[in-house]
Formats: sequence, C-alpha cells, structure tokens
Amino acid sequence: MRTFAELLAEGEAVPVEGWDFSWFDGRATEERPPWGYVRLLAGRLAGAGSVLDVQTGGGEVVREALERARAHPAVLAATESWPPNAALARAALAPWRAEVAQVPDDGPLPFPDGTFDLVSSRHPVLVGWPEIARVLAPGGTYLAQHVGVGTARELTDFMMGPQPVSDVRSPARAVAAAEAAGLRVVDLREATLRMEFSDVAAVVVYLRKVIWIVPGFTVSRYRRRLEALHERIVDSGPFVAHTTRYLIECSRDRGPR
Repeated sequence: MRTFAELLAEGEAVPVEGWDFSWFDGRATEERPPWGYVRLLAGRLAGAGSVLDVQTGGGEVVREALERARAHPAVLAATESWPPNAALARAALAPWRAEVAQVPDDGPLPFPDGTFDLVSSRHPVLVGWPEIARVLAPGGTYLAQHVGVGTARELTDFMMGPQPVSDVRSPARAVAAAEAAGLRVVDLREATLRMEFSDVAAVVVYLRKVIWIVPGFTVSRYRRRLEALHERIVDSGPFVAHTTRYLIECSRDRGPR
C-alpha cells in the first residue's frame, strides 16, 4: 500500500490544465447525468451555422461533440479565461479553424450582436446572461450543462468544516436571470449524482482542478485534513460525495415580423 506522503506527492505533481479527467480512471468515479450533454451538443452542432462555446476549458468537450456531429458549423469560436487552457483549446479546435478568445469569465464577449446560432457551455464558472443573449442571433439557442447547488458538499465540509449552502447556482436563479436577459427557457432538467474517491491523491488533483470546491486549497494548508481523509479511506473505503447538475436550454425569440 502506498503511503500518505507518496500519494500526496503524486497528487501535487499531476498537471491540472484543461478538462480532461482521464487521469482519474481507477482512482475516482463520477456518475454522469442521464441526458448525455455531449450527444445533445453534437446534434445541435450539426444544425448550426455559427457556434460559440463559452468557458471552453481546453476545448475537450466541444471537440468530442464535433467529432460526433454529422455536420460542422461554418463558424466556430470559443472563450476561455485561463491562458494554459486557452492554448490547449486552440490546439484542440484547430481542425475546425476555431477562433479562441482569451477573456475573463465575467467580462464581455468579444463578438458582435446576433453573431451565433448556438452558444454552448459545460460547467461555466459564471454565466453572463445579458452577453449570451446579445451574441445570439434571433431564433438562436443557448444549450448548457451547469453545476448546481451543493456540489461535492460532503468533501467541502470534510475539508473546511460545515459550510452554508448558497442558492447562487440554483436552477431557479438561472431561469430568472435568463428570462430577465430576454431568453425563453425551453428545457430544464436536474440530476444528483454519486462520486467516489479511492485515494487521497485523487482528492488532491480534484481540488486543484475544480477550485471552487475548497476555495484557496493548497496541500500545505490542508495537509492535516488530507491525512485524516487518507486514514478514513484506508479504514472505510472510498470517500463518497454527490454532485448536482442541470441541463438548461434557452431560445432567443425572433421578435415581431
């Protein structure tokens, strides 16, 4: 059995750029939502002439959808705030001649009004509803999978002590904000999903990668709690937490004829 120190060192050394989670195979699992976001996105891509993927990470998700799609948009663009991810996205989406703009998550989208038939996003950190509505063409669609309320709260509470659960990420708030921006919600689905961590190295990589679960996480700062978590996994088996996800699809009306 590997020691706590060995697992900790491994967790600190793993690169965390992009949204490729293949390193976790055999170390952690996360149940997937029943609606199949990539499959849905692939279907929408086939019928869209111009597409924007917001907060694309390393472009992995939209690339997979593009590889599945029967047809590809003539115009493809993406945004990403973190420079290492933006570089990965440019490489991943180069076969589709995508424009990848590096912009802050809370900043304006650098595109003219009414540019895109489809705006997509998987797990955006922030959702700029007015900007999404602005860049959508009349009749255009926003299709996204959002992180919901209380995701991985069991892990947050273990590391930080009991924390209040905010409703900022609730579907109800998203619907209200979308409608306030002039969009019409046409689909909304929610799911609570099981996740398991089989060793503490997987926890370290996850918390380094998904930075909002334990804000300000570093191994040195949380070493004692990580050691307690390691001992718990050794004694009792995988650490279990739950994620929440919701699919939201909105339409920008065409307006009066």
